[in-house]
Amino acid sequence: MRFVFVMDPMERVVVDKDTTFAFQRASQRRGHTNLHCELRDVYVLDADVWARVREVRVCDSAPHFSFGPAHDVRLSDVECIFIRKDPPFNTDYLYVTLMLERLRGRALIVNDPRGLRDANEKLYTLHFARYMPRTLVTSDRDRIHRFVADIGKAVVKPLDGAGGSGVMVVSKGDRNTRSIVDYITGDGTRHAMVQEYLAAVYAGDKRVLLLDGEVLGAINRIAREDDVRSNIHAGGRVEPCEVTADERDIVVKMAPRLTADGLVFVGLDFIGGKLTEVNVTSPTGIQELSRHLGQDVAEHVISWAERRSADFRPARESVAAT
Repeated sequence: MRFVFVMDPMERVVVDKDTTFAFQRASQRRGHTNLHCELRDVYVLDADVWARVREVRVCDSAPHFSFGPAHDVRLSDVECIFIRKDPPFNTDYLYVTLMLERLRGRALIVNDPRGLRDANEKLYTLHFARYMPRTLVTSDRDRIHRFVADIGKAVVKPLDGAGGSGVMVVSKGDRNTRSIVDYITGDGTRHAMVQEYLAAVYAGDKRVLLLDGEVLGAINRIAREDDVRSNIHAGGRVEPCEVTADERDIVVKMAPRLTADGLVFVGLDFIGGKLTEVNVTSPTGIQELSRHLGQDVAEHVISWAERRSADFRPARESVAAT
């Protein structure tokens, strides 16, 4: 099979951490061809979606990847397209999702382009607000200060951040709070998310990975002593953990909405049993989970893609015949 990875340059990949690298490695091990392209390489010709790609072969030892010659491929002819471009979701990302949407019903895409557009990783979580800590989304600085005064301590974060970027803690009576709120909101011109601070974060920020609505497993991310952020990219350490019965119950209730929106590979973040984010753009954590479980969880994802791609075979054959 041919799998296309729409992603960042391979030079940016962190070999022992990146989930995309794990997918490529598992796919290669199962005998498939991995094709790499960036957002700029996707194009539309005569209403069909194409990409300028290069075959990429990966290796755990340096050099960690090598490319074949560039060539063009019609994306409706391949078995699966993995959209793995890291955030932020910018204008270029938007245009590519609009182009890739022309493949709906003709190719397997993980995650669905429309789902990616609709699922801002902060705001999409509000569909499941009953499982969240108290949350405010606003650009109004006075409203934020009243909210913080009411609950005492809060986490404030930009709506377009990722990997812990821009996440800060504010408190009632802290003289830094006004400066932080001014900065995050751009002096009241940008919306921000403000959430009740959960002291349980000291025990970890749990990432639960889902595939097609089913739990693959979880990792627990612990912040450094000198940081409030637990994200791996921010230096948080990772420990094994279990998914609780209550968390599994939340997953069951969320799954129909995730499936309806085409969000197949998803990372849910829980602190003290409370849902804080739904990560869909380029969820990470599968390498850490694999090490904890003693098995390559990425192979489960690739195996699933092998099975699901068969559903699109008639459409691919029809395109090929024309």
